[in-house]
Amino acid sequence: MSKTAAQRVIVIGAGIGGLTAAALLAHRGYPVLVLDQAIVPGGCASTFRRRGFTFDVGATQVAGLEPGGIHHRIFSELEIELPAATPCDPACAVYLPQETQPINVWRDPQRWQIERQQQFPGSDRFWQLISDLFRYSWAFQSRDPVLPPRNLWDLGQLIQAVRPDTLMTLPHTFTTVGQMLRALGLTDRRLKTFLDLQLKLYSQVDADETALLYAATALGVSQEPQGLYHLQGSMQALSDRLVQALQRDGGQLLMRHTVERIQVQHHQVQAVQIRDQKTGKVWLEPADQIIANVTAQNLVQLLGDTAPKGYEHRVDKLPPASGAFVVYLGVKETAIPANCPPHLQFLYDYEGPIGENNSLFVSVSHPGDGRAPTGHATVIASTFTDPSIWWNLDQTAYEALKQQYTDEAIARLGQFFNLTADTLVHIEAATPRTFARYTGRNRGIVGGIGQRISTFGPFGFANRTPFRQLWLVGDSTHPGEGTAGVSYSALTVVRQIEAES
Repeated sequence: MSKTAAQRVIVIGAGIGGLTAAALLAHRGYPVLVLDQAIVPGGCASTFRRRGFTFDVGATQVAGLEPGGIHHRIFSELEIELPAATPCDPACAVYLPQETQPINVWRDPQRWQIERQQQFPGSDRFWQLISDLFRYSWAFQSRDPVLPPRNLWDLGQLIQAVRPDTLMTLPHTFTTVGQMLRALGLTDRRLKTFLDLQLKLYSQVDADETALLYAATALGVSQEPQGLYHLQGSMQALSDRLVQALQRDGGQLLMRHTVERIQVQHHQVQAVQIRDQKTGKVWLEPADQIIANVTAQNLVQLLGDTAPKGYEHRVDKLPPASGAFVVYLGVKETAIPANCPPHLQFLYDYEGPIGENNSLFVSVSHPGDGRAPTGHATVIASTFTDPSIWWNLDQTAYEALKQQYTDEAIARLGQFFNLTADTLVHIEAATPRTFARYTGRNRGIVGGIGQRISTFGPFGFANRTPFRQLWLVGDSTHPGEGTAGVSYSALTVVRQIEAES
């Protein structure tokens, strides 16, 4: 019997992170079973259809498709084609309060430099530092370090990835973006607000809290030779291809199957308890390795009273995570302004929060991209929201708040789009309770763990858990870069499992 045949792997969760790990392991010869409670795979990067419109549930753009990018690397190993995609240029058009001209985040580095100089005079030193740190950090990450390291093998991979230029980042390890702005004497409110908006999308926290080294990646990844991409068809194209590779190589995927518990005996994972949602049947499925593509909070729940107290305490002490309120609009093309960018970000009031409808991140479909019938388009607008305000309500109050948020979002969007009774074809909304129901994520939180100094990179949650054969993948271990980040965490776990087989 080969070493891989003796290592049966169960993957909990068919999000992009779980599917990537499963497909890679199946391709390398491991017997793999993937379980998910949802109807379709993809997690927060899945889709749903209404009246001929295809809506991306959460993630709406992809990084890592360029040669050498994480998706390109993984799809090349799996010998499957990348989905068709077009670069986002600008990656985002950011509208600050009372301004009619956006800050365009161009894909071309020189064009983006000119834009920055025009929008934020005197900020060149900051952006040059970000560019340098991004260059050093991106080269470091491309050599596949393991962060944070939890054993000698991990440490060896980390050391092998270090080069002299990597050491240039060390003086900034404990610096936030806000601290660097103040050190450089940059007090421009527009610059700080722009950074708050962009970083919140990736790091889940604003510039005052975001680790500078993490911010360098978040702010640099949208320029060539990297970039952000808009997929043809929908975000579902990623998970569909991963499922095809998984099943081609002998892996199994069961949807509508809920994992209720991870069984641990004598500090060793043994099995998962599964419930078939259709039949109600419950059983234990043995496993040699278990990969949990869930939030850290979900993992503690699955372990129950076997969760190590130190690990449980660390999860409990995490700052509250964000949820999302999302409105999905199917519209006639006449609702879309000419030359509308694929992604926009609006802030409506400097004094208000980044979230709760005071800021909206908007994705707009392209003609012919497969998301809308001819002559129509989709508009997806999301805002950060405190999950607790949605859970402490009875059903009547919940529906009323959901309608209030929907009306407010559409009114805000109507300042840019032509939204009328004639152009609005379909309206639907999702709250943290919706995300919890369809993705299984604890309290419907999204985006992963905030990239503060205490939780980013070397100080973040590891793929390794306190149990040797239990692994954590997804945006708790590699937050903020969407499908690219969770795919990187999946590749790391596959390498770690192989190293121990």
